[in-house]
Amino acid sequence: MSRYIANTVNQQNKMLQEIGLNTLEDLFIDIPKEVRLKQNLELPKALAEMELVDHLKSLSRKNWSLEENACFLGAGVYDHFIPSVIDTLISRQEFYTAYTPYQPEISQGTLQAIFEFQTMMCELTGMDVANASMYDGASALAEAMLMACQATKRQEILVARTVHPESREVIRTYAAARGITMREIGYSNGSLDLKELESHITSTTAAILVQNPNFFGTIESLREIGEMAHSNKALFIVSADPISLGILKSPGELGADIVVGEGQSLGNPLSFGGPHLGFFCATQKLLRKMPGRIVGETKDKNGKRCFTLTIQAREQHIRREKATSNICSNHALNALTATIYLTILGKQGLQEVAYLCLQKAHYTLKQIESLKGFSPLFTAPFFKEFVVTTPISPEELNRKLLAAKIIGGYSLNKTYPELKNGWMIAVTEKRTKEEIDSLVQRVGGIR
Repeated sequence: MSRYIANTVNQQNKMLQEIGLNTLEDLFIDIPKEVRLKQNLELPKALAEMELVDHLKSLSRKNWSLEENACFLGAGVYDHFIPSVIDTLISRQEFYTAYTPYQPEISQGTLQAIFEFQTMMCELTGMDVANASMYDGASALAEAMLMACQATKRQEILVARTVHPESREVIRTYAAARGITMREIGYSNGSLDLKELESHITSTTAAILVQNPNFFGTIESLREIGEMAHSNKALFIVSADPISLGILKSPGELGADIVVGEGQSLGNPLSFGGPHLGFFCATQKLLRKMPGRIVGETKDKNGKRCFTLTIQAREQHIRREKATSNICSNHALNALTATIYLTILGKQGLQEVAYLCLQKAHYTLKQIESLKGFSPLFTAPFFKEFVVTTPISPEELNRKLLAAKIIGGYSLNKTYPELKNGWMIAVTEKRTKEEIDSLVQRVGGIR
């Protein structure tokens, strides 16, 4: 044990004497002997540094990354192009060591970066205010549900079954802890069933929660859903794909009261599922009920432009019983990444990325549906993701595609058992015509 401790034997003895002990063994006297390890761990023989580095490299080569594989898997996390300047900037020490600015008056650079992020999120979503980022899209949607229940003083929510299955699980967990009734509304032709929604919404409904484009990639009828919510004095919550907002009307224009979403696609890598960031935007009247914190712009005593934390509604800043949320961490580095990404692309660049996703996804579907046994599962409009039925199991398709260095689509059997052999394909701007044609050719040859 002592070989891993930098102290000398004499230093260890002095410390033991200081606390009234004689040996290192005395430190563990409270641990029963029957639960202690009685033999050495079966560890491999120690290696020299050069040998260890070679060994670790050989292990890493067993992993496949997106550098060697064309990815057609989406389902909430997407392989978009990340400009190299992003890594260069976020690797600066003042950024990657920064955390929540607890002393905001001396964190002006960090605060300005967050302020710019908030501004961009408002412009994208068509909302009045945005907070300083959330954990991820799923928790942002759950926090929106809590805020809606608090604002309306109602305890029932209606959630579209076309919302991401994992987001619905998070919502269900939050709702159970708060005594909120959660009802799921089914779908028709890949989008929310409006007739079923109309039959379930009542004067006790706090909010309607939808995703757009939804989990299937289909574009929902936001304006109609929003009007239905507001006619019953309920709030309308939309979880949006920020890339799609480059060409789609903003949820704010279509009547949304709260807009949240997952910001991973804005310059953040897939990273095995995280860390990513959630964004949270709302109308002005809901400002004081928003979770987390907001960075505001003001002037200092000399009249110079400066920034400060404001409307801090989390339990670390105010009395717990007054807090609207216990969200504590601020994913500032991920939010900075999104800010740099949007700054580099600009309005026209984001529009071009969205347009390429749209065109390439529709080209891919057209090629796949020409294959024998493959057909679109839905006919509703879609953005960059679509579902087809397959003559063999999606799992088998994906296994054989992976052998050809192609990461296939998502098998809907996992979360929508009624959609047997439903295979969901995502196509981003990164996918080339050669990669798409190769996917189609490989799929056509699998039987």
